[in-house]
Amino acid sequence: MKTTAVVPNDVLRAVRIGLRLSQDDFAKALRRAGAELGEPNEASKRLVQRWESGTSKTPRGVYARALERVTGRPVEALGFALPVPTARVHADGKGGHDMEPAATGASAAVGAQPAAPGSEDTFSGVWLSRYEFFSSSRANSYEGKHHVVIVQHGNRLTVQSLPGASSNPDSPLTLDLTVDRNVVTGTWVEQTAADGYYNGARYHGAIQLLVEPTGRRMAGKWVGFGKDFDVNTGPWELRLVGRSTSKATLEKYSRPPE
Repeated sequence: MKTTAVVPNDVLRAVRIGLRLSQDDFAKALRRAGAELGEPNEASKRLVQRWESGTSKTPRGVYARALERVTGRPVEALGFALPVPTARVHADGKGGHDMEPAATGASAAVGAQPAAPGSEDTFSGVWLSRYEFFSSSRANSYEGKHHVVIVQHGNRLTVQSLPGASSNPDSPLTLDLTVDRNVVTGTWVEQTAADGYYNGARYHGAIQLLVEPTGRRMAGKWVGFGKDFDVNTGPWELRLVGRSTSKATLEKYSRPPE
């Protein structure tokens, strides 16, 4: 009988850590969210552990809606394995679906590749992310900076910006990366502020970085698209700030970079 490998949900773990919540605190926040939504739930530390370990791959609708309320992200972006076609769970609960059955094949969770044998946890910690981009509408170059937390599992790196830690207010950033020796490849997503210059636009693209021998800096290029159907690129780097991901450290760096 063929068994399915259990793959940890590092995306959810990174989001939780980025919110500076312990597993117990996260469960309490989910229960509060359920009460506010009029859908009481029984979220517990044990349930959060099962989600993050990959033992439980898909939340039921009542939990999915609470997760969206607490994290501010659609459940599809939290690393869960969702059925195909994906059932969109709305914040108001209308049209929601019970998504308890685990998905397989094309519905595998984000980051569901097996860890590379012998990989070590060498990148976890708080990093300063900095990229540059050219704004055609403003005819000038700008940079975006975030304090981010990296969670490593084998050769996978899940990168999540800390709350309030971007040079542009309310622009959460997420990267999903894979490490192959000193080459880091993956994707990025940034949600701009609803009341900012880009009016809440969601941008995403690809990224490739090279890790310096010290392991304390990654530098390379990003690729993304523009509003005029053009493909843009620019420099991107990540610099290690500290190895600790303690609550005190995350609170310290939950501020815009200088």
